[in-house]
Amino acid sequence: MNTLHNTSSPPGTGTHHLNPFHLTIKDRIEHLSYPKTFALILITSWLLSSTAKWLTNGKRKKLTVPTFGYRSWFEPTLLLQTRFVKGARDLVHEAYTKMPNMPFVLKRYDADFLILPIRYLDELRLIPLSKLSNKGANVANLVPEYHGITFLLTNNLHVEVLRKKLTPELWKFIDLASSELSHGWDISLPLSELSTNGNDWVKIDFEHTVRDLVARMTAKVFLGSPACRDETWLGISVDFSIDLFTASFTMKMFPPWMYPVVAPLIPARRRVLRQLKAAQLIVGEQMRKHDSLKEKRAQAERGEVALTEEEAQDTLLDWMLDHGKGDEVKVEEMSARQCVLTLASIHTTASQAANMMFDLCEHPQWWGVLREEVDEIAKELGPPGLAGGKDGGVSVKEWCVRLEKLDSFFQETQRREPPIILGPQRLAQQDLTLKDGTYIPRGTRVAFPMLEHQMDAQTYQNPHEFDPMRFYRKRHESPEQMHLHMAGQTHPNVLGFGYGNQACPGRQFAVAEIKLIMARMLYEFEFKFANEKKGRPKTGYINEMAMTDWNARLLMRKRVR
Repeated sequence: MNTLHNTSSPPGTGTHHLNPFHLTIKDRIEHLSYPKTFALILITSWLLSSTAKWLTNGKRKKLTVPTFGYRSWFEPTLLLQTRFVKGARDLVHEAYTKMPNMPFVLKRYDADFLILPIRYLDELRLIPLSKLSNKGANVANLVPEYHGITFLLTNNLHVEVLRKKLTPELWKFIDLASSELSHGWDISLPLSELSTNGNDWVKIDFEHTVRDLVARMTAKVFLGSPACRDETWLGISVDFSIDLFTASFTMKMFPPWMYPVVAPLIPARRRVLRQLKAAQLIVGEQMRKHDSLKEKRAQAERGEVALTEEEAQDTLLDWMLDHGKGDEVKVEEMSARQCVLTLASIHTTASQAANMMFDLCEHPQWWGVLREEVDEIAKELGPPGLAGGKDGGVSVKEWCVRLEKLDSFFQETQRREPPIILGPQRLAQQDLTLKDGTYIPRGTRVAFPMLEHQMDAQTYQNPHEFDPMRFYRKRHESPEQMHLHMAGQTHPNVLGFGYGNQACPGRQFAVAEIKLIMARMLYEFEFKFANEKKGRPKTGYINEMAMTDWNARLLMRKRVR
């Protein structure tokens, strides 16, 4: 008998009293796919969150700046936030065009952005970190409490080591990185597939290759030997950033009160936690070696004993262990800190180098200009592969400071293809009122339309023209300009590394890495697009983040002189 029509049970008990409409809904819910389940959770959480916000409206003073992007009065905020995910680039461009020199608000799933014109940049630069923080904005993007990195909110040891150790001794560490580049060159590049006569082209994932090289160089400086050649650590240093970004991006699609429910469902987050545990084994071993060598290093300073090369190495980890306090020097926090340091030092550097190579392949007339510069330096100082390498040669500093045209090329690429389109970003730690009366409530995300500003005709002449010698000419306009307009320097019109005292503290190291890698690529190889009809790989955008095309491939062959 069909139980749907069985009336022997009391009303309201059992599925046989559900009408066909109820059964259909129940059946659909039970058979939802994984993506559809996430979508259902997202819509439900948004409705509940919106209701909560509506009920609490008016309790706090709010932004009075207009929100940009609604297509009509009736468009749901959820739809506007959804369009921001893949359409932020177009939304920012449209707002910048229609509301020139005016503040406006853009809505991301997890936050509203107050976008300020560049004229506010210097005023905000003078506001102390305790009131307006780039750390607050950047760390909040990572949802740290769900990824084992909450220490980022409480101390700055990872920033201090870059400012007080890496930057003052920059060229010593770049020499170390260069030696590891020489080691990784034979491993990361398909040298065995390249013919000696240079006739055969080999397909290569250029960004992946550079990412591997940068991971090795960074590990040499941060952790030292033997960790810098540990394949497990190299894998963690590359994958951690990808998985942390993926997990954080997914979580930020939901309101914070949903995080405890959503977090366990995200595979990328589980991978992040596994990577942190694996990192403890590797970093913990380096920490134990550091402790065991303290007395021997003290004896070596007194001339009583001699140290091996590995025992004498000076790494950023050593500095942090010597200067850290309390939980900072516990293995759990220190290993997580090392993972976080790779977050900003590997992928952005690799993507910038990839964009430079894409620009070269798109504008092949510049191959000769850059190669001429590299070849002239090589005639005097030796090939770039020897700089700072194990075979001797000149210091990296002698090489890098003379790469003026390559320096300018990098800046032009970064001007047109920055890693983020809204920056610098800040988080208001308390209510603020600017000089012109603009009110910024506590908790507001503040950002600047960086890409639009750098592509504005009022900022640069012929901004849409690819002019890689733009900054080289500026430097050579007069002797006073020679030490200006260099990659890594901050300026209101050059914001790729941030601005002011909250700019990226490792930017000079990143620039030197890029110069080393690109100079050697130019000296040894030729490149072209694997698919010349498609041309330059298109940059994609996820929220305000720029993403190079990871499916892009280049053809390379040995350069024949």
